[in-house]
Amino acid sequence: MLKNITKFPSLKESVILVVCLAIWLCVTGFCIGMRPEHGLLAFLIAGMFLFNGATRKFVVALVPFALFGISYDWMNLLPNYEVNPIDVKDLYEAEKALFGITTAQGVLTPNEFFNLHNCSFMDFWAGVFYLCWVPVPIIFGIGLYFSRQQKIYLHFALVFLFVNLIGFAGYYIHPAAPPWYVIKYGFEPILGTPGDVAGLGRFDAMTGWMVFDGLYSRNANVFAAVPSLHSAYMVIAFYYSLRSRCAMWLRVVFAIIMIGIWFTAVYSCHHYIIDVILGALCSVVGIALFETVLMKLPAFKRFIDNYTEYIS
Repeated sequence: MLKNITKFPSLKESVILVVCLAIWLCVTGFCIGMRPEHGLLAFLIAGMFLFNGATRKFVVALVPFALFGISYDWMNLLPNYEVNPIDVKDLYEAEKALFGITTAQGVLTPNEFFNLHNCSFMDFWAGVFYLCWVPVPIIFGIGLYFSRQQKIYLHFALVFLFVNLIGFAGYYIHPAAPPWYVIKYGFEPILGTPGDVAGLGRFDAMTGWMVFDGLYSRNANVFAAVPSLHSAYMVIAFYYSLRSRCAMWLRVVFAIIMIGIWFTAVYSCHHYIIDVILGALCSVVGIALFETVLMKLPAFKRFIDNYTEYIS
């Protein structure tokens, strides 16, 4: 066992590592632009891959999450608004028709209603729930890996990647403005519009952390509201918590976080209810296709078995 943990990678493994890192860094550097975190991440990946067998297995296990990050970054190669026209008004009108709230000011979308009616209690919890968006699913996945549930972990990680790719395709099929954009700019699409914290700015102001300002100020394309992937991730985590050796209390917490994120997406004016429904549906479709279609294919099942064996 100790020999297996400390052995160096094979020549084949080393070549694959070098080629993959070279392709990633070259495409990113020439087509998007290198940032300090790219070099730091490449150094960390190479170091962990070469350090010993245990860290190498962990790096390989994290490949689905790495591909998710690279895919998101590489969408800057071809902005979605260059593929299809941006929808600002039609989505707004559909939301108002389906979920409009009648008030003294007229019929408002739920986002417009919460923009006018909010409170510190909900602002705080909205921020807490939204901060769980990516960290909680990833921590859950890492927990599965280190609790020796590698097969369930791999299903979870690959479905996470698969659902993101479905969502990214949605961004290109139907580029759409978020609710805060309509509130702030109206119905005319303005390319280069900076990201906005919208209702989550109240959490930043309350806590003084400015965490959401830091996150959304780096958003290069605001016209990617449909589907809401914020609403998708905890659906995946909750489903695989049901399939894994997981405490009941954790499943309850996941369910609460999932519903809290759905509410926050609308409350903070980052997504319409339509976006949230489509985001959750992306997860359901992704899970169903992976578990009932892909896993029935002999070649894909062999790939999963070999992958599981490698990282175990």
